[in-house]
Amino acid sequence: MFDRLSRSWTLVKASASVLAQDKELLLFPLISLGAMLAVFACFAVPVVGLDALDGLSRGSSASPGFYLVVFLFYFSQYFVIFFFNAALVGAAMMRLDGGNPTFGDGMRIATSKIAVIAGYAAIAATVGMVLRAIQERVGFIGRIVVGLLGVGWTIATFLVVPVLVARDVGPVEAVKESAALLTKTWGENVIGRAGLATAFGLMFLGIALCCGFLLFVAMLAHSFSLAAAAIALTVLAGCILALVQSALSGIYEAALYRYATTGEGTAGFDSKTLRLAFEPK
Repeated sequence: MFDRLSRSWTLVKASASVLAQDKELLLFPLISLGAMLAVFACFAVPVVGLDALDGLSRGSSASPGFYLVVFLFYFSQYFVIFFFNAALVGAAMMRLDGGNPTFGDGMRIATSKIAVIAGYAAIAATVGMVLRAIQERVGFIGRIVVGLLGVGWTIATFLVVPVLVARDVGPVEAVKESAALLTKTWGENVIGRAGLATAFGLMFLGIALCCGFLLFVAMLAHSFSLAAAAIALTVLAGCILALVQSALSGIYEAALYRYATTGEGTAGFDSKTLRLAFEPK
């Protein structure tokens, strides 16, 4: 347990060393978040207009229009996520190759791949719709099975975005190559992303504990202003930490792809650390 936490922290620090050199990489997850909120707002009105939510709450079958809107929503959200993640990964790869990327470089890379990104977003949206449709029609055990299928899909597509950025391939080929790289290099024990999630989970827990302590002090002091300040600072710290985590994840994906395809370490990462992060336990 302690070895895993130590390794996770090592990976976070290595990714952070790259992010420290290119702080503008934080712009990609920030703009992505804003675009996702805009997409959500645009789709909220038609979903309510179709009265689909009321129909579902009564247990009736959703209309075809509802499923069309949900598919378009999934597609739009996935496209935004993959587009800005491709920009982040592309810029990170430039840094790992010894370059000095700018925000414009990342956007240029993502724009040059916009067709395949859209194709992959359509595939991901279709898979999401199919899994959701199955989950709505099965019992408790079936939901567990569908959940495992979702995890399997996530694992298989772990390196799709780096593949799309680095290679001139289509979305289907990218999914196949991502799955092949995981099977060939690390097997099924994908611990790296879990390591990052663990490290940041502890940070989020620390923020929550600090907020709880400040709220407790505010309650004892009967200070509404202190409570409001504690909540505001907690939300701000949480948002900043989430942006950093997203940026580090993109940098980490870029480094993992390089290690998977070359077997070599890269700037800020050593081969031994990456190899240990993915050895079967």
